[in-house]
Amino acid sequence: MKKKHDESQNRTKFFCLIAGFGSRRFGPIYSRLVSSCLFLLITVTSLAGESVDQPEAAADLTAGDSWRFRVWLDDKEIGYHNFFLAKNGDMSQLHSEASFEYKMLFVKLYGYEHVNRETWVGNCLQSIDSRTDANGEPYVVSGRRKGGEFELGGTGGEATLPECVMSFAYWNPSFLKQDRLLNTQNGEYLDVQISPPLFEELEVQGEKRPSYRYRLAAGALNLDLWYSMDRQWLALESETEGGRKLRYELL
Repeated sequence: MKKKHDESQNRTKFFCLIAGFGSRRFGPIYSRLVSSCLFLLITVTSLAGESVDQPEAAADLTAGDSWRFRVWLDDKEIGYHNFFLAKNGDMSQLHSEASFEYKMLFVKLYGYEHVNRETWVGNCLQSIDSRTDANGEPYVVSGRRKGGEFELGGTGGEATLPECVMSFAYWNPSFLKQDRLLNTQNGEYLDVQISPPLFEELEVQGEKRPSYRYRLAAGALNLDLWYSMDRQWLALESETEGGRKLRYELL
């Protein structure tokens, strides 16, 4: 099963964003953009060997939503972060890909590649597999919901979490109701504080749109998130170490 999963990763070369834009990391990041059709094909293939309990056959998954962001550090474009969601009833399969590269005078100062796959039933994470290269520092996170618990392992060690866990699932506004979230880059299970929403006008794809802004704090992580009136994720902004601004611009 692991061999099939690794082969799927090699074929698609998915790299994804994860929570944790704070100290020593820009956050999740990506490589090449793949088409929605290829994503759907790989999703069905990878789910066929999934060990997590599933309410219906993986082959019934259909293409769902996608979010594609251009990423900026201050006024410099440094990469992108993309999310692809396939659905079947209450079950969802998320692939995310991320790639950042920061250069100065043609010299690469920082690089980040991250790939993440998550399986959900409702608002409960069923499984996660993530791989990250944060400027040469590797991270691995793997977890499964099993026997009334969520068993987590990887570079940061092993842990047993509550049965129903949510990650920093920016694409799912329900995560804003949580008081603890899983950082899928390093496996930390963090206490979070989320402010009440503020109404703002936000420029998205060249147009002003009404939106709600939320402020989230978790450890060293502080960021702002914007959602449309119908709860679609629109933007993200975070202050990195050194006071620089990391910004996600929806394509």
